[in-house]
Amino acid sequence: MKPTNTHDPEYFHKVVDCQHACPAHTPVPEYIRLIAAGKYTEAYMINWESNVFPGVLGRTCDRPCEPACRRGRVEEEPVAICRLKRVAADYKDDITHLLPDIPTIKNGNKIALIGGGPASLSVARDLAPLGYEIDLYDDQKKGGGMMRSQIPAFRLPEEVLDHEVNYILDMGIHTHFNQYVTSLKDIVNKGYDAIFVGTGAPKGKDLIVPGREEGKANIHIGIEWLASVAFEHTSKIGKNVIVLGGGNTAMDCCRTSRRLGGEQVKVVVRSPFGEMKASPWEKEDAMHEDIPILDNHVPKQFVVEEGKLKGMTFEKVYAHWENGKRSLIPTGEPDVFIPADDVIVAIGQENRFEWIERDLGIEFDNWDMPVLDEKTFASTRSGVFFGGDAALGPKNVITAVAQGHQAAVSIDLYCNGEDINNRPAPNVKLFSTKMGIHEWSYDNDVTVDLRYVVPQADKKETLRDRKKEVELGFDLKTAFKEAQRCLNCDVQTVFTESKCIECDACMDICPTSCINFTSNEDDEETLRMKLLVPAINKTQDIMVSDILKTGRVMVKDEDMCLHCGLCAERCPTAAWDMKQFLYNTAKAGHFCYA
Repeated sequence: MKPTNTHDPEYFHKVVDCQHACPAHTPVPEYIRLIAAGKYTEAYMINWESNVFPGVLGRTCDRPCEPACRRGRVEEEPVAICRLKRVAADYKDDITHLLPDIPTIKNGNKIALIGGGPASLSVARDLAPLGYEIDLYDDQKKGGGMMRSQIPAFRLPEEVLDHEVNYILDMGIHTHFNQYVTSLKDIVNKGYDAIFVGTGAPKGKDLIVPGREEGKANIHIGIEWLASVAFEHTSKIGKNVIVLGGGNTAMDCCRTSRRLGGEQVKVVVRSPFGEMKASPWEKEDAMHEDIPILDNHVPKQFVVEEGKLKGMTFEKVYAHWENGKRSLIPTGEPDVFIPADDVIVAIGQENRFEWIERDLGIEFDNWDMPVLDEKTFASTRSGVFFGGDAALGPKNVITAVAQGHQAAVSIDLYCNGEDINNRPAPNVKLFSTKMGIHEWSYDNDVTVDLRYVVPQADKKETLRDRKKEVELGFDLKTAFKEAQRCLNCDVQTVFTESKCIECDACMDICPTSCINFTSNEDDEETLRMKLLVPAINKTQDIMVSDILKTGRVMVKDEDMCLHCGLCAERCPTAAWDMKQFLYNTAKAGHFCYA
């Protein structure tokens, strides 16, 4: 095999598994080290530069970083990355002086943002410091989009959301709230230099089975019902409630129902429990609040008697997999009747683009979604871009933020007459952490502590008040201990062939036997299998050196490395060094604030 090109910034980026898995590529180990050092403001700003809403995401993120966490390979639970993000938000100082300056003299370009959610706000945050004049349109009374209408206050307090949304709106954004855009053509005719559509997926899927029309007074669409509660149009619900669906929206609906008077609240889902789309912690929180989850139940009909909803009947099924496809097979048992005063349908979301005229040159696919370039988020009409759930379908807040960043890059390039496909390179740094022969500028001791549990408020209190936050967050002592569980995967083991004397000391001292000196092979599979510990995780690379003086090569399994630094401490010639790798995705203007 050829030597690994470690000069490619994506090589070491992939080794920082948590950051690589984050859609916005937040430098996770960097801000966790800052938290451990008590530098909460600095940690917050590292987050703010990448994910825009640290306080929001520290409470509500879907946490794609945590399944990727290297800690999860040596014990059951990963580092509590998400909740550490909240620590930075909860304990930071005032940051207003650290925010970018907004030019009083604008650059001459005017941008329209349709929708006030995380994608549009991310575009605004990136473009406002560059001198763009920005108009934001939204039908709600405040910014935030689905973060405000669909995430209950017991998970995300309104003041936290307001705080972080206003950081952006205070950048001189012209807001047009309580204004529902009914025509994209009208916006186009206003002469904007570029338009960004970030309207989310505002339509909840309905369930059409017998009894739907007759029982409609007590059958609610999940996201619409959550919005009605958030804006205080709805304040109560029946004692017996069925929530249909297995996603995070269903979990929010059932927990909200408990707070509005639901005494017997049940979640009913078609799929097996383990295949539900809801995050594991969302399901745990629901069950902690005495909400049973009934899986393998397919809805058959709404039961309505004398014009009043009485409940639903379900067919019991089991999942059968064949050739990678799942089928739900009836068990043959009698149908199950579950009484209900109200039913909340939370089985998915859809986009609504009836307000976009079809003669504007914006193409739509067979699913009525805009045809987009998935790298630039450009539509088929020049100057019109999409992002968030409106672009590629419902995902989550952090994905919307990441797409907003990329759309902002495209808008900036477009307005400057440049090729939007010529994407700016990431901002990358690689620097030694060596302070002495056996001393590093980071704490490389591998702690054996297990994951710490985030405390919650008393259930009796939280179920009485829908606005009382359930999770209390880590205190500073616990936050430090949890931060110490991080393995510092961004501090890379960098190997210099010319300094190596092939004494094998690094191989002897490596606690995971991930370093190997061996003969090279023509194909990767053979080389992976002949290592001291075969490198079986092919999703992570192996590092292969150039040919050494004995004809051997050094091969390191990046998947097994703990970044403990023992190899660099033991090496008598400094062929190994521990170098911190800092990777920031390029933002509009080719400039990063961190």
